[in-house]
Amino acid sequence: MQPKVFSLIDKAVTEFNLIPNGSKIVVGSSGGKDSTLLLEYLANRKKRFSSDFSFEAVYIQTDFAPPFNAELLKIIENWKIPFCTLNVDALKSSKDGKKMSCYWCSTRRRSALLDFAIKNGFDSIALGHHLDDILETFLMNSLEKGVLSTMKVRFAYEKYPVKIIRPLAYCPVNMIVEHSKNSGWKEITCTCSYQDNSGRKSARKKLDALTFGNEKSKWRLFSALKNASLL
Repeated sequence: MQPKVFSLIDKAVTEFNLIPNGSKIVVGSSGGKDSTLLLEYLANRKKRFSSDFSFEAVYIQTDFAPPFNAELLKIIENWKIPFCTLNVDALKSSKDGKKMSCYWCSTRRRSALLDFAIKNGFDSIALGHHLDDILETFLMNSLEKGVLSTMKVRFAYEKYPVKIIRPLAYCPVNMIVEHSKNSGWKEITCTCSYQDNSGRKSARKKLDALTFGNEKSKWRLFSALKNASLL
């Protein structure tokens, strides 16, 4: 029997046509629980459906981040997933006198992934953003920028032959945490210790207040965004 979280990823993949036959996907692997779940799912999907797609994990090694966790790398290798590391100088390339920010770092890492995808013939970049990320982004954009927008589940670049896909779009963060515990790899995943996500943390509190942390309420809010063509 498949984990419930896999069924939710299947739902997103089907509804948004994220992995058509022949897809060649590069997965941004941060070493955190979200991207690790995404890798596990894709390896599992290959076995279940004998799907005609290929994928590879890429870790962006910034000049202030630690090397990828060796124990987690062994797990990924056991899943038979190709893995490589790209080096990015996020600190050195930041503007003089400007504090390093999550936005600048993520932009540098995304650019590196995009360059890698284009040069190596990938047509999709898979990112580990989940349901809570998408809803929090909607609240941040609405309340701070006055714009009704959020992360797209499937986003195609106009200038490049590459699209962004977010297969975890239906997955609440609590379900991901529970799955990572049950799978035994939660304690070896991590997030960046450099980050200052005060805006994201504030949006998370607002989302919890709005939905009381209820998964069904989060899915209904997601459905509202989809019906409004924001996704």
